[in-house]
Amino acid sequence: MTLAGTLLTRTSDVVLRTAAKSQNSTTPLSLYLSPPDSLSQCYVYFHFAEIEKLENGQQREMTILLNGERYLTESVRLDYLKPQTILRTEPAIMGERLHFSIIAAEGSKFPPILNAVEIFVSKELPNITTAIEDVEAIMEIKTLYKLTRNWQGDPCVPREYSWDGLHCSYNYSIPSIISVNLSSSNLTGKIATSFSNLKAIQSLDLSYNNLTGPLPEFLAQLPNLNTLDLRGNKFTGSIPEDLLQKYRDGKLALRVNENPDPCQSVACKRRKKKEFVIPVVALSAAVLLLLFIFSGLAIYKQKRHGGIVTKSNIRSKDQRYSYSEVMNITNNFETIIGGGGFGKVYLGKLKDEARVAVKLLSPSSKQGYKEFQVEVQLLMIVHHRNLVSLVGYCDEDDQKALLYEYMENGDLHQHLSVKNTNVMTWNERLNIAVDAAHGLEYLHNGCKPPIIHRDLKTSNILLTGHMQAKIADFGLSRIFATESDSHVSTCPAGTLGYLDPEYQASGNFGKKSDVYSFGIVLFELITGRPVIMRGPEKNTHILDWIYPIIESGDIQSVVDPRLQGKFHTNSAWKAVEIALSCIPPIASQRPDISQVLAELKDCLALEMTNASLATERNMAPSSIPLEISYLELESDIAALAR
Repeated sequence: MTLAGTLLTRTSDVVLRTAAKSQNSTTPLSLYLSPPDSLSQCYVYFHFAEIEKLENGQQREMTILLNGERYLTESVRLDYLKPQTILRTEPAIMGERLHFSIIAAEGSKFPPILNAVEIFVSKELPNITTAIEDVEAIMEIKTLYKLTRNWQGDPCVPREYSWDGLHCSYNYSIPSIISVNLSSSNLTGKIATSFSNLKAIQSLDLSYNNLTGPLPEFLAQLPNLNTLDLRGNKFTGSIPEDLLQKYRDGKLALRVNENPDPCQSVACKRRKKKEFVIPVVALSAAVLLLLFIFSGLAIYKQKRHGGIVTKSNIRSKDQRYSYSEVMNITNNFETIIGGGGFGKVYLGKLKDEARVAVKLLSPSSKQGYKEFQVEVQLLMIVHHRNLVSLVGYCDEDDQKALLYEYMENGDLHQHLSVKNTNVMTWNERLNIAVDAAHGLEYLHNGCKPPIIHRDLKTSNILLTGHMQAKIADFGLSRIFATESDSHVSTCPAGTLGYLDPEYQASGNFGKKSDVYSFGIVLFELITGRPVIMRGPEKNTHILDWIYPIIESGDIQSVVDPRLQGKFHTNSAWKAVEIALSCIPPIASQRPDISQVLAELKDCLALEMTNASLATERNMAPSSIPLEISYLELESDIAALAR
């Protein structure tokens, strides 16, 4: 079996309850280590515990060899349930390869076992450190907010081990922190003044915490700050005027949701609406939305006779098309480009030559006027760069259609198909995952009340000509004022393979149901395999296929083989861990999509950092050496568990 060095953790009682052993006393356990370079020094910790109760007077005894020579002068003797850690104080010098063998000692009839192993590689640190002001500031932030992240050592050095959530600039002689992502980190209290000492910072993400108090003036004084995300907190008061001015001047991307009040000052209130539009989804919009829906449904009930709608109550001069116009746009429905719950989807072209996708409501569709009306009213007010935009609609008696922006590269399902010869790169897959998470995060946390997709899958993630991902078909979802209201939905939702197990058991559908579906999508991106794998005797769900491989630690067998190893092990494992966090059977154990998004951004940054290092070293990405490029247990081994 193969274990990834990045997953090895410190020994615990859980680890020591299991062991690998060879089939018999004459077969050794062999471990091969590939070095980062020929001069690296490594320290190997072997962890043993006898978990098989032997007869009185019997004892397992083993000898450890390194490249055929004794690694230790003494043999290892094990006592029942008594852990031992074996370490040689002087390091091993790694040449081309290190070969460790664990063999049964002379005269011992019991096969060798190994419970756990840790390898530490000594690295020469560069003779530079992060700017002292940045170090002091980030350490104060760590202490103030009692952050439990693995923030140890220098924040930016070595470059490949910079702290999680931080990005650094190395363009000058002294590294500096330019990005801090503390989204969903359980921060409480006010925004620390220590942030004001990060003079080089360009991006600060403090979203979805429990921060309180007014926004500090010093945020506007950070000279290089161009992105500030403060959504999902409990701030009070108004946004500082200097901060608003930077936003108005286009120097700052500011996201604050509905709090604090963006316009308390007299000067701000006097400004024309066109001079300042802050990107928030206000409570008033939610109220108007609900009024639209309820009033529309009331009129609909009054004016429907014999199953036919006599008059439409949707009004929009700019986006409304007649049925004859739809026929002209689609050239009399000439080209079919897809299909869905509403019916067939046709390629169309507007007068300005812009292409559109026209979704025509089928008379036999399960969805009816109610769902059509809800989707139109939703899409007319919901806009995000990672959501497919509504261009227009047709509502003429019983002829109904939706006109969407045309997505040149089709859907993600097609691109992941084995029939597609243009295999997406690992970087493209991570970018698509981040895009889709952005779109879903907007639906869940940027809309009030939140919008639950209810049928998220690879065929509902569409791609532009530049491979930007956008979520489609969210308009049929129900809008829940609160998570507890989700049970009112009686319309079946979801697609086989993507359905939340808790929803299938209880019928309750909420945000975390979408998160589960997103986790399945992530596994499809990682593995390149369909969610349901057809077999001659039975079908296999992607989770049933992938769980045993993940447990074996064989990342090469997890990631799509069509990538031919052109990915970085660290980012691949992180992507797998993110996907795993989305799919616990109990919804409350899954993270919010905002946390998933933050982790995916870190995963993408890790991949880009490794790619940058590969370029600097003039290496192919797949050949970048890690501290331990791989660890193999070679021989016939059997699992031994208590």
